[in-house]
Amino acid sequence: MDTTVTTATSTDVAATQRRVLLTLASGQVLGGVGVATAIAVSSLTAARMSGSEAVGGAAQTMVVLGAAAAALVVARVAARSGRRRSIAVAYAASALGGAGAIVGVSVGNAAALLVSLILVGAATAAGLAARFAATDLAAPERRARALAMVVWATTVGAVAGPNLAGPAQNVAQRVGWDPSVGPFVLCTVAFALAAGISWLGLRPDPLLLARARRGDGTAPTVVSGAAVRAALRASPAAVLGLVGVALGHLVMVAVMSMTPVHMDHAGASLQAVGLVISLHVAGMYALSPLFGWLADRLGRRPVLTVGAALLAMSGVLSALAGHSDHALLTIALILLGLGWSAGLIAGSALLTESLPAGVRPGAQGLSDVTMNIAGAVGGIAGGLIVAATSFGVLGVASAVLVLPFLVAAGASALRPARAA
Repeated sequence: MDTTVTTATSTDVAATQRRVLLTLASGQVLGGVGVATAIAVSSLTAARMSGSEAVGGAAQTMVVLGAAAAALVVARVAARSGRRRSIAVAYAASALGGAGAIVGVSVGNAAALLVSLILVGAATAAGLAARFAATDLAAPERRARALAMVVWATTVGAVAGPNLAGPAQNVAQRVGWDPSVGPFVLCTVAFALAAGISWLGLRPDPLLLARARRGDGTAPTVVSGAAVRAALRASPAAVLGLVGVALGHLVMVAVMSMTPVHMDHAGASLQAVGLVISLHVAGMYALSPLFGWLADRLGRRPVLTVGAALLAMSGVLSALAGHSDHALLTIALILLGLGWSAGLIAGSALLTESLPAGVRPGAQGLSDVTMNIAGAVGGIAGGLIVAATSFGVLGVASAVLVLPFLVAAGASALRPARAA
């Protein structure tokens, strides 16, 4: 329990919130470096070690499964002990996973590498939880912007991580190690630093301080899953936010994961594929502060509606791009990233503020689990659809899947009395 939590003035809370945001953003950068590096090299490393492409493909699945499993644990620890312990422990678990990956690669054991990657997925859960932690002390009119700032910080890590993998391999080779070990050493160090920064910087704990300011005290608060589900059933707005986040992630993963395969079959160069994916990632994160500002100024539902519209447009343009129009496909992937960003920020803010404070951590954890499972389903479904039909059909299917939610979100946004 964080014993530094006390009743604070508005000025103290504002100063604490600034420190919390800086801490969370710093952790996001380091965690992003670790996760992006691991994802960039794990599939290739596992395939090389095992001699099986199937094992290589399982590597990223392990990270996703680890993130989904860790999300519930992180939420439960947050409800019991606050954000500080939950986020720091998740990053520490990822550091342990990185260390396990080092051992697995060193001895040439692909199974050990895959098991270790499950723990690495805890860093993804920590990063998702960090966006909710940013809202604990935020004023309602700045809640989405606070959330968006932490999401935006992921950009640095997501871009830097894969570019640091090569130098990390070179350093490992120079000191006499297997070059494949280098990126996992980088992951381990990044996760350990993120854990340390979170442990030291999240004092006082934002969730416990928020409880103290509401007069709830700082005693452990563990809410049953049944209570969380009941609260969600009683709040259509919270369900709308949760579904918006999960649906956006499903569609994004489905289309994004199959884009490199589609472009490769069309004869595109590796550089062209890299450019399209880089612009897509930029769309995911670079404009998140803008979507946060819009969600605070215009409301959560209108931005959620815009996000769904962008996802639908992306699906249509992906289908129209065919095999040769890489420019149109690039636009489609940028819109895909922007739609994901708008949905994540507005949906997360809507979910948070539409539920009683006592059930928020549990509902947030459930949202993160749902989001990760949706991503896994999207990746599998995207591959099956493209294998059975074509990338164009995947684009159309994505747009059709989004349309009912677009109608529901738009109708909700047009009801001023219920607007967020």
